[in-house]
Amino acid sequence: MSHQILLGDEAIALGAVHAGLSAGYSYPGTPASEIMEYLVRLAGETKAFTAVWSVNEKVAYEEALGASFAGKRALVSFKHVGLNVAADPFMNSAVTGANGGLLVVSADDPGMHSSQNEQDSRYYVQFAQIFAYEPSDHQEAYDMAREAFDVSERFGLPVLMRMVTRLAHSRSPVQTREPRGPNELKTGAAKDWTLLPVNARRRFALLLDRQPEMVRFSEESPFNVLKLNESDRSLGVIASGVGYNYFREAMKGEAALPSFLKVSTYPLPESLVRELVGHVDAVLVIEDGYPFIERQLKGLFGIAGKTVLGKLSGAFPVTGELSPDIVRRALGRDPLPAVAASGLPLSGRPPQLCVGCPHADTFKALNKALENYPGSNVFSDIGCYTLGALPPYNAVQTCVCMGASVGMARGASDVGLHPVLSVIGDSTFAHSGITPLLGAAFANTDMTVIVLDNATTAMTGGQPSYGTGERLLRIIEGVGVAKEHIRTIEPLPKNHEKNIQVIKEEIDYRGLSVIVAIRECVQETRKKRS
Repeated sequence: MSHQILLGDEAIALGAVHAGLSAGYSYPGTPASEIMEYLVRLAGETKAFTAVWSVNEKVAYEEALGASFAGKRALVSFKHVGLNVAADPFMNSAVTGANGGLLVVSADDPGMHSSQNEQDSRYYVQFAQIFAYEPSDHQEAYDMAREAFDVSERFGLPVLMRMVTRLAHSRSPVQTREPRGPNELKTGAAKDWTLLPVNARRRFALLLDRQPEMVRFSEESPFNVLKLNESDRSLGVIASGVGYNYFREAMKGEAALPSFLKVSTYPLPESLVRELVGHVDAVLVIEDGYPFIERQLKGLFGIAGKTVLGKLSGAFPVTGELSPDIVRRALGRDPLPAVAASGLPLSGRPPQLCVGCPHADTFKALNKALENYPGSNVFSDIGCYTLGALPPYNAVQTCVCMGASVGMARGASDVGLHPVLSVIGDSTFAHSGITPLLGAAFANTDMTVIVLDNATTAMTGGQPSYGTGERLLRIIEGVGVAKEHIRTIEPLPKNHEKNIQVIKEEIDYRGLSVIVAIRECVQETRKKRS
């Protein structure tokens, strides 16, 4: 055994490696990126397993599933909205089942520090009807990752681990254990992995048959802890994941804790929940994310004679992260002692593009080119260039999800808007922009797509891009865009007037055109020079 200081993400990654990981796949997205960053580094040092940045989350999931079908242990990780992208293979893999252990890590972002929404991955667990873990600290993240592969192979199903930003991006000591070796490769395939209806019906019935066993396993898990206070039955607490940490911190120094149930596995440990609820008059549910447990406790009409407190009742804010202070207020305690901040007030500092960023020069040229086109709309995408929506650029009007800019631009053009432009990065284009461009090329839609090729996945730390340079230009031509309307510009101040002219020419062309702005990310350039 040894102790290491690890990020929560790193604890999961190391737990997976020590469980005999053979392959890991991911698409970068905060707060999950550090899982694969750590695996890539370890794989480079040890050559003991494969670690791959995939082209998108759906592909990453399918690659991990392929490794599992071959009998090997595999991990796939992404942020919560990445699970939306991977939802098709994720849901169907609950029916096909897993062969080698398959761990799916979905990192949720309560408070939307770097995300479009606060969605709670536990609903996907319930939707797919698989087993899941929710660690409350870094040690559990490591231990659960190790155990998850055994559980996956026991039930023949993928297992999900739900992380949240605070755990993913904080550090803590973790006690590690002796690693085990990888699984043996298994050749051949089970015929019911082919989800023809006759196989799917049988496999789905097997999935449903496993539910009672998974509930029993959850009830017996040492990660769930029930403690009953025999002298005070007024209140019981159900705390899940990091919410349990907040509960213990909020109650620090108290002589006795109220009755509580720490929930760390799903399906919910039903007998433990019933025992706690039966022991107390009221239940306070502490969970970071949606009121997932609280809704199940209340049901449609509530628990007869019991008060359930949580986000739905107003005991906690319905959005944003929890904290020990918020939990303490909900428990009716005074605020903990705190040191008052002093000094001059600081003005707000919204995120901004790096000094010298090529996107800045692209947006300046785009804004100038559109000055004489009132009513134009620029659909943008997810990446550094989303900051083009903010001053001083005010250059883009939408950001919805990966690749949406191209599809939305086509929709707007189809109903008569002109000019219509789409702005998308090279990595996002490879992720989800190729397919909608294929449709726009087939229809020769009257729109202009600007691909910002900075040769990396910049916003999440400089991971590799699958669609950059000459390859990107060949892809664009390959989906059917007319070669004469595939233009390139170099976004530099000295080229400003020329770049404006190129954009104007392609806006005036009443068909599909693609402009590729080619210039390397300034941060990646600095890394290469250092």
